[in-house]
Amino acid sequence: MGADVFVPFVFFGFLAAVILVPIWLRERTKQSAHQLISQALEKGQPLDPALMRELTQASAKPSQQPDRPRRTLGSGVVLLALAGGFVGAAYLAGDFEPTGAASSGMLTAAVILGALGSAFVLLAIVDYSTKKKDV
Repeated sequence: MGADVFVPFVFFGFLAAVILVPIWLRERTKQSAHQLISQALEKGQPLDPALMRELTQASAKPSQQPDRPRRTLGSGVVLLALAGGFVGAAYLAGDFEPTGAASSGMLTAAVILGALGSAFVLLAIVDYSTKKKDV
């Protein structure tokens, strides 16, 4: 098996592991909590309501965290700063040409990061405006 085949397998295997292992561990934790509750009920032990609430709420994700707009705005600002850094690096590398052709991929990365940053900032603005209306 040559490097042409091995490298993509390693990359996609790593990507699958990074995505699937945390999901599997979270599900395993939920299953162990349910087994603990069922064993306690089988033995006839009384269950503490606070413990039950803790075990059941740990698996349920809250629909919206109170600091979500702030984190979204922070992510947008960081992405816009990275886009500006890539534009500056492209300028210093001489990537700006009068013909409009970019010789390196720095401007492409800057456009992608800038678009994502703008989307995050717009999402934060929408979150802030809906938060004010809800309160």
